[in-house]
Amino acid sequence: MNIPKAVLCVLTFAAIAPTSSAKEPAGKVKNVLLIMSDDLKASVLPAYGNTVCKTPNIDRLAKSGMVFERAYCQGLACSPSRPSMLRSIYPKSKATAPTIGEHLQKHGMHTARVGKIFHMPVPHAQLDGSDGRDVAECWTERYNTKSAETFSPGLYRLLNSEIVTRKIEGRDAKGRNRMWATVETDKEDGSDQADHMVATKAVELLRERKKAGKPFFLGVGFVRPHFPMVQPKKFFNLYPQEKMKIPPQIAGDLDDIPPAGRGSDGKGLNEMEESRRRMWQAYYGSVTFMDEQLGKVLDELDRLGLRDSTAIVFTTDHGYHLGEHGFWQKANLHEEVVRVPLIVSAPGIKPGRTSSFVELVDLYPTWTDLLGLPMPKGLHGKGLTPILRNPDAKVRDTALSIHNRAGGGLRSAQWHYMNYAGKGEELYDMIKDPDQYTNVVSDPKYAAILKKARVQFKDRMSAAK
Repeated sequence: MNIPKAVLCVLTFAAIAPTSSAKEPAGKVKNVLLIMSDDLKASVLPAYGNTVCKTPNIDRLAKSGMVFERAYCQGLACSPSRPSMLRSIYPKSKATAPTIGEHLQKHGMHTARVGKIFHMPVPHAQLDGSDGRDVAECWTERYNTKSAETFSPGLYRLLNSEIVTRKIEGRDAKGRNRMWATVETDKEDGSDQADHMVATKAVELLRERKKAGKPFFLGVGFVRPHFPMVQPKKFFNLYPQEKMKIPPQIAGDLDDIPPAGRGSDGKGLNEMEESRRRMWQAYYGSVTFMDEQLGKVLDELDRLGLRDSTAIVFTTDHGYHLGEHGFWQKANLHEEVVRVPLIVSAPGIKPGRTSSFVELVDLYPTWTDLLGLPMPKGLHGKGLTPILRNPDAKVRDTALSIHNRAGGGLRSAQWHYMNYAGKGEELYDMIKDPDQYTNVVSDPKYAAILKKARVQFKDRMSAAK
């Protein structure tokens, strides 16, 4: 069903700790509100230390909830990551489990989705108003948006081709260069954009759920800051292009990274400093625009008096490269991609921060715990309620991410190991080298660490089948 535009206008790797499932809800949780951004790197949020980006609504959510500083995705792109999270099954696994929505429906909950929760190709699904790879059985009701994306009236720039125009004709929305496009839209309130439409519909659904009085699971899926970077001009203006700090380009940086571990080179962006700064400006602006829409949903939740009975989860599907090591977008195993923001605010949970390792597959059993429901069999995730009660608690000592093609990565407190199934390895000391400039996999001083990492990675991958 589409929404009409007019309406919406540790020094070594360690074994995994055993799972823990709460027998009773941690608080009086009746509802779950899942809010997802798209392609959002944790390092751009003030809640994770950024001092440039403006996200007042994510900030207030962080002040009221638990901020997970070491949350990691299991898929490196939208398509593997989202279904993995919503089924609590690792990508490429032969295991099966009902979606979170199917499980909750069996226990009397209303499930609804607006926008992108399962995978929808951006901007294709927004141009068409289509479902993408959504799973209909997960939802009692679901709603899509239809917006113009790069065809929105306004100043259009194709950064790697140095095209600047206000003409609508000839704009690239589905081709190979669409990810490097920005549009300063003429619609000042952003009501012609998908995220504004999603927030509008989410507010409507919250009102309906309040009136119905039935427990609900509501998924609110925003598409920004996923390319193309389309937003009103005022959000660009918050971040003057000339003031944008961009990652350094270091000669020989890629020499110790195997080809299988490299990311997109930006198709010309690395040779254009102004365009790289523009990408940072547009990315920041997109995050702030998304944050403004998120705030509308939180405001309505408060106004309706639902906050005291609702667990709120804010996260994304994976991170993003913006020129680090010359990489752009996602789909590799480096920290900028696999580390994601995760904030949980729920009744009975004290605000705080935790450095415990968690994975997105852990959310499904966490929701089940908080709601006091029985746990389905076969889930790969570990319930996070012990950490929500005590930020020093642990449910796992490492985080596993699965590579899109072959292999994967294992992150521990000190080490980040990456294995490309016979096509190379990487190993980084995350204490001495947090930006991952020196791959020590060939250094004999680290032979013992590497040997242990290989064994533990093999064990984790075996358990993820």
